[in-house]
Amino acid sequence: MFDTIPKSRKLDAYQSFVLDCKLFWTREMFPELKKRYAVAAAEEGDTPKTGEDVKALMASDTTAQFFGWFERHLQRMKYSGMYGLAVHYDAYRDEILADLNREVPDHLLQLDPDFEQPEYYTSIDIHQHPGGVWSDEIAGYVYERGGQSTAPMLKDHATLWDRLADQAMARAGRDVKKVVDLGCGFGASTQPYYAGHPDISVVGVELSAPCLKVAAQRAAERQAQNVLYKQADAIATGLEAGENDIVTSSMVLHEMPPSHIKALLKETHRLLAPGGLSIHLDFLVRDDPFKTYIHYGHSARNNEPFMVPLNEMDIVAAHRDAGFDDVEIVPFEEFDGSLAPEMMSWRFPWTLIIARKAA
Repeated sequence: MFDTIPKSRKLDAYQSFVLDCKLFWTREMFPELKKRYAVAAAEEGDTPKTGEDVKALMASDTTAQFFGWFERHLQRMKYSGMYGLAVHYDAYRDEILADLNREVPDHLLQLDPDFEQPEYYTSIDIHQHPGGVWSDEIAGYVYERGGQSTAPMLKDHATLWDRLADQAMARAGRDVKKVVDLGCGFGASTQPYYAGHPDISVVGVELSAPCLKVAAQRAAERQAQNVLYKQADAIATGLEAGENDIVTSSMVLHEMPPSHIKALLKETHRLLAPGGLSIHLDFLVRDDPFKTYIHYGHSARNNEPFMVPLNEMDIVAAHRDAGFDDVEIVPFEEFDGSLAPEMMSWRFPWTLIIARKAA
């Protein structure tokens, strides 16, 4: 699929330049910023207690200013620059649409022509993706192309999803037969379940029809028989209650306001069979003012405004309100060594939020 789109040396060179700049930002600029913060905090004599304290302390620091500028504009360049992904692939719109609109087996894709997107979702171009990932017919394909440079420390972005699925399967503590993946995007998070476990029935739920079309085409390429991609809101999936062994999501909670996060957790509980596992991968920072400053800055610079309220809400209480008793919050190692003390490069504060429905 998509093999009619010609290779472009100019695109490859431009995107490689953007990625190399981001790696410099990740590996060189971030450690330097952390050092400058340590010096400034020592000179201040009063250790900052909050991210806002750190922000005030570093407001005039040139490295901090460059750090923020690089983060904002490298992402913009990736999608919207001269050879940005959205700009480049728009020239091949007809070819991409021909592939996206190929017929797939009925069991793979369920779109809702009357579906109404929630207002919070359409009100901002999240990740600086032009128009969001829902409004343009080829947005899902462009988003998939951009996925490889979302987290530059990952040599193979797909291993992130494999690691999450492995943890979910290991923690399930039962013979897993049904999985629901909420906010599945273009299907990368769903694929390890349906491809690695053909005896499992998997449903990927997603708001964006353009993303779902990519996911279904990728599943068709693999001749998958055990997955359905369904257009629905993760807070009201329309799926049967009490039937699933695992309900999961990846980087979805931080893209929703707290009211929807709470509703998603209630829907998770409703979907799970007794004893079923709830496991959501997202970003949480706890008790580190400098990391909070970095994380909240990313929220503003990358058009992800709900990162901050997620980090500040009582996620354990929200789970309990949804019906879960025991909630576990643990760091997630997205690649080998990412949690080691000597790890100095920038990384997202990857976190697993795990709960189980009472048996």
